[in-house]
Amino acid sequence: MRVIVVGGAGFIGSHLADAFLARGDEVTVADDLSAGRAGRLADGARLHKVSVCDGPALAGLVSRARPRLICHLAAQIDVRSSVAAPAHDAQVNVIGTVNVLEAARAAGARVLFASSGGALCGRDAPLPSAEDVLPLPESPYGIAKYCAEQYVGLYNRLHGCCHTILRLANVYGPRQDPAGESGVIPIFCARVLAGERPVIYGDGTQTRDYVYVADAVAAFLAAADRGRPGIWNIGTGVEVSVLQLARLIGTTAGRRVDPEFAPARPGELQRSALAADWARLDLGWTPSVDLAAGVSRVYRWIEAGAPDRAAC
Repeated sequence: MRVIVVGGAGFIGSHLADAFLARGDEVTVADDLSAGRAGRLADGARLHKVSVCDGPALAGLVSRARPRLICHLAAQIDVRSSVAAPAHDAQVNVIGTVNVLEAARAAGARVLFASSGGALCGRDAPLPSAEDVLPLPESPYGIAKYCAEQYVGLYNRLHGCCHTILRLANVYGPRQDPAGESGVIPIFCARVLAGERPVIYGDGTQTRDYVYVADAVAAFLAAADRGRPGIWNIGTGVEVSVLQLARLIGTTAGRRVDPEFAPARPGELQRSALAADWARLDLGWTPSVDLAAGVSRVYRWIEAGAPDRAAC
């Protein structure tokens, strides 16, 4: 199968490109390299430096590559940046998605769209949240992802497409930038390895649902093979607080972690976890890597120098 992974030089995208290559698919990667790195890619993946914000360039690439499937993972993912610059966030996450959908429509390709799970849910959402919970996002990032989802659904209705939405929980694993603005697990691991105190924004009781990158990739492959439209949560259904996470990393490191605290950041949800029963029933997907094992893999990866081509 010919596949384009948009955002394929990123953390999740590069692992997904590896998985498609491993099963014999023909993989093209579209990435503007603003956050992605070419060094993450295997030799078999053909990289094209293209932004989702450049509709004509993206459409030209898709026309030449003639894919059956486009996995759309390119995004502006920082909630704080979305609060500070909502127009830029919407340009990437909304207009960029429309550009992907238009390119796919012209080429007759299916789209698998990587949406956000927790960022869509409101503060009063039942936990773990199912796919039919009314989205009430607390940030421009969440609003943009929900708007992008609406466009995906519209193309299915208006143009008879067969696109799929995967609402991802907080994905973590090797290749996630430990010096980035998001990704609390590698950031905390890197600080602990350096003998520094991790910084907790707020009181540390805020929770998230953490899913290991190999499990997220398996969900993409399952959705690609199932070939049906719909929305599926990809998470564990388990809430983990930032304080619990800090203690777990301390256990992995074999030392006590003493975090420092800073003011809570605007736009951040207090609690989040995703119910993934529909993914189990419809896609045959369940997470297999528990948090302690996943955190240990991230810690050892950073300890080894955080190589770009680390396996998951």
